[in-house]
Amino acid sequence: MLDIDHREPEISEQNVRAIAFHLPQFHPIPENDEWWGKGFTEWTNVAKARARFKGHYQPHLPADLGFYDLRLPETRAAQAQLAREYGIHGFCYYHYWFNGRRLLERPLNEIWKSGEPDLPFCLCWANENWTRRWDGHVDDILMQQKYSPEDDLAHIRSLIPLFHDPRYIRVMDRPLFAVYRASEHPDPERMTEIWRREAERAGFKGLFLVRVEGYIDFFGDPRKIGFDTGLEFQPRTCLLPDTRIYRQKWWHIRRLGTHEPGLRGSEVYEYESLVRKSLASPLPEYPRIPGVCPGFDNSPRKERDGVILINSTPELYGSWLTAVVDRVRAKKAAEDSAEALLFINAWNEWGEGNHLEPCQRWGRKYLEATRTALEVPARQSIAYA
Repeated sequence: MLDIDHREPEISEQNVRAIAFHLPQFHPIPENDEWWGKGFTEWTNVAKARARFKGHYQPHLPADLGFYDLRLPETRAAQAQLAREYGIHGFCYYHYWFNGRRLLERPLNEIWKSGEPDLPFCLCWANENWTRRWDGHVDDILMQQKYSPEDDLAHIRSLIPLFHDPRYIRVMDRPLFAVYRASEHPDPERMTEIWRREAERAGFKGLFLVRVEGYIDFFGDPRKIGFDTGLEFQPRTCLLPDTRIYRQKWWHIRRLGTHEPGLRGSEVYEYESLVRKSLASPLPEYPRIPGVCPGFDNSPRKERDGVILINSTPELYGSWLTAVVDRVRAKKAAEDSAEALLFINAWNEWGEGNHLEPCQRWGRKYLEATRTALEVPARQSIAYA
């Protein structure tokens, strides 16, 4: 168990805006019908998941909201109500743009057009190629990203109406827009310049551009390529080669009591070790929004080569989030211009075992831990030294 320091930290009373990543792939689309079979959604992977070794928590099955469909306004309203009740400021929806073609856009389009639910939101451009990686054929490209100045301009112009929505999340009165893999773009500096110029023409003070620091994009100062800040996308800490925590390849996993061929090449990490390593890691010299995650396990999506965090609990997650909230508040108090922001990965990544939404094992306990950590003032922090 983690040691908890009960001393009250010297922190600001400033509220923290906690934003949760939101996956829209919980409704069928023609493309997924063609590529993966009629009626495919994220629930397809979730429902077929099985435990692959002793103590492995799978499948993750939804509780309060059930196997929902994001085409239904009642579903979207229920998600927003849960988020508000437990302190989540808003959702960051993944946005899929392929040279003018959008995928999985229906839920957000309906949220924008209807004005409901009344919950803040922003976007993260998931600018990866879509491949058949879920069944191991990573070279089989289904939808490919192709970059150009013309496409960059068309892209930002398509987003301007969303940025004008009063619910859209702003930082320093500028719409927040994140890019999942900025390094995939051949000239991100030119791209961000085009975006900022067009936003100013649309009447904004500019944009607040966020470079997501995931499993690949984490090197260097994001300001050098036109972004305002980085974003710590967990569980990145445990996947960096120089900060490896606890790794088990196939021959180690056999000791856990499995002979599951699908785990060949998989890596298993202790969640508590991720928390400790994350909190002990030095902060970068450039601006970066911190992030946490309640868990991670992409084995439902992977026949092999998965990444699995084990032994996550609401208590461990809550302690981690509390420590990060305290740091954000302290930074806000020390730097009057600092924004009190953090991101949680994720609200509903059920296919990655990574969700705040209630499941049949834990119920609402992860949500309850979130609300407790975000209450003003927070009173506990992890002693990680």
